[in-house]
Formats: sequence, C-alpha cells, structure tokens
Amino acid sequence: MQIQGETSVNKLILLFVFDKMETALSERTIVEMCTAGNNWLNYMDCVELLPRLLDDGFICRVSPSAEETLYMITKDGRDSLNSFYINIPKSIRDEISAFVKNNSGKLRNRQECKSDYYQNVDGSYTVLLKILAPGQPMLDLKFVIPDKKTAQRIYKNWECKASDLYSAIYETLVD
Repeated sequence: MQIQGETSVNKLILLFVFDKMETALSERTIVEMCTAGNNWLNYMDCVELLPRLLDDGFICRVSPSAEETLYMITKDGRDSLNSFYINIPKSIRDEISAFVKNNSGKLRNRQECKSDYYQNVDGSYTVLLKILAPGQPMLDLKFVIPDKKTAQRIYKNWECKASDLYSAIYETLVD
C-alpha cells in the first residue's frame, strides 16, 4: 500500500523502518526495502526524503567509508516518530513489522557481507571477502583461486556462510 504526495507520512514511514530494523542501513538497502521490495513508498519520494531526514537531524551517517555510507535513526528521529507514530497507517506499520521480523537477518547479511572476484594476469582468480561493521571492517580476506567456477561459487556462498566462517576463525585464533 503506497501513499504518494504525503511527505510527512512518508518521512515517518522511513523513520519507522529505521527504528524497526535496529541497525544502520545503506541507502541501497532502505530504497530496495521501501520501494521495489514492498511498495511502501515510490522510488523518487524515498530517494528525495533520505537527505531531508539527514538535514533535519532525524537520521545520521554512521560510517562514511569507501564501501557504502550507513545511516541510522537519531534520538530526534525517534522522538519525532514517537510523537507522530499514529499518522502512519496501521496496515503499513503491520507490513513493515512483519517484513522486518522475517527478513532483518538476511538484510543485515547482504549489507554487511561483501564479496567480489577478478581474474589475475596468470589466469587465476582473486576472491575478496569482507564483513563490514559500522565504522570499520570486521574481517577482510583475499583468496587466490585457480579457476573461475570455484571463484564464483565462493563469491555466491559468502553471504550465507560469512558469520559461520568468522566465528570459526575467531574461535580458532582465540584458543
């Protein structure tokens, strides 16, 4: 259910999403969630409202890095949301709550786990794997792989296996 032309309600919808996710979000993640993924807002409204919320002090930049800037709701944003929460249609609040409950882990993984690969001069491939936390990388790995097929498989598997690998590496090194 999309509400067009209601800027203040749309700002509240964005603040509600930030509040429910309880983590910093990239612009890409928030736009995908609110537009194509769920149609809570139209694309142009969503893209235009993020800088306004930033200027108003309702969201802030958490990690301006080379990767992706992450944004998080501020105390003023939460106060405003708490004051005007009732202006968000209940059906949209319910949709957002259900979506976040079912997808927050997957969205965090996609946002925090980055992977890439490229071919080297000698024909081998380098796979780059990262786990990002607000402010700094938590893990940064680089593997040289003999063939493209294996590089692609590692690239595709990283998102769902990153946390297990991080835990295994951490436990092995701490023991």
